[in-house]
Amino acid sequence: MRFRDRAEAGRELAGLLADAQARKELTDPVVLALPRGGIAVAEPVARALDAPLDVLVVRKIGAPHHEEFAVGALAGDDPPLFDPDTLEQLGLTEESLAPVVERERRELRRRERRYRGDRPFPALTGRTVIVVDDGLATGATARAALRHLRRRRPARLVLAVPVGAPDSVDLLAAEADTILCPHRPPGFSAVGQWYEDFAQLTDDEVLTALQTH
Repeated sequence: MRFRDRAEAGRELAGLLADAQARKELTDPVVLALPRGGIAVAEPVARALDAPLDVLVVRKIGAPHHEEFAVGALAGDDPPLFDPDTLEQLGLTEESLAPVVERERRELRRRERRYRGDRPFPALTGRTVIVVDDGLATGATARAALRHLRRRRPARLVLAVPVGAPDSVDLLAAEADTILCPHRPPGFSAVGQWYEDFAQLTDDEVLTALQTH
C-alpha cells in the first residue's frame, strides 16, 4: 500500500469521516492540520465535511545528530513534552536538549506568525476537533497537539492520519477520543515510505490552502 500523494491520502480519510458525519458522530466539526505536510491531507477532509480548516503548529524535538527522530515535541506555549523512555535509552536529559527546544520554539513562533498573522485561533469548546497529519511515526507531535487541544475543551477529539506505526497508534489511544488510521503496516519505519510523492510543502502552499478553503 502506497499513496500517490497526500491529496489521495486525504481523500481516503475524507470518505471515512464523511460516513461518520452522516451517522451524526461529528458535531460542529473543525479540521486542524499539523503543517506543513498535514495541510495537503486535511484539505480534502475539510471540503468533504464542509468544515473550517485551520492549522496547529507543532514542532518535533529531534535527537542530536538525528533530527528526524523525535524525542519530544512542542505545541503552542506549552512546556516541551518529552518521552522519558526515549531520553533514557539515548542517554539524553531535558537540560541537554534546551538549545534544541529554544531553536524549535523560535521556528514554531515564526510559522504561527506566517500562517495566522493577526487571525485568532478558532474557538473549540463543545466542537468536534479533527487533527490531521500525513502519518504517524513516533507519535510525539500528535501527542503534544492532542494534549494542547484537550485543554480547550472540545466535545470530541479525533486524530485522523492515513498511515501510522501500529505501536504509536496504540500508545495514542488514551490521548484522543477516536483515532482514525486506516493503514497500520507492521513494516512501518517512516511516513515517507508510504507515499510515491512526499515532497515537502512550502509556507506559501500552506497559506494558499488556508486562504482558498
